[in-house]
Amino acid sequence: MPTTASSITRTYRFCAAHRLHTDQLPDEINKTIFGKCNNLNGHGHNYTILVTVTGELDMRTGLITNVDALDQLVKDRIVDRFDHQHLNFDPAFAQVTTTGENLARLIWDLLVDQIPSGQLEKIGVIETRDNFFEYIGTPRAPSNSSIGNRIKEH
Repeated sequence: MPTTASSITRTYRFCAAHRLHTDQLPDEINKTIFGKCNNLNGHGHNYTILVTVTGELDMRTGLITNVDALDQLVKDRIVDRFDHQHLNFDPAFAQVTTTGENLARLIWDLLVDQIPSGQLEKIGVIETRDNFFEYIGTPRAPSNSSIGNRIKEH
């Protein structure tokens, strides 16, 4: 039976603050571009992150990736890092504006080489009711390990 690639998207949440501002522009230009999001004290969001992994189904399990391992990875690398933090103080944003676009890209970079099996397809970031950001980076080579090797025998 021929195999085709499938995908799974998992959803994660964290709360964080940020200020949209770049030191590369004068304060007045920042205020014009970023408006109320340039508030000196920052503001917060309840972020929803969508992590999509694509790959071949493991014939034994019918899964693309080990969901428990993926959940732990995202918790350790993303949620624990950003939850209840001010993004502007994270070292990864030292030279980069804390836009949703840049957050999606950073999350991609933090996860792309760590996916348990399959490969990262895209990252989605829901910042507000009206703001959704999506990043599709350069895929890395798929993991050679099958999910079957990561599931303990019962």
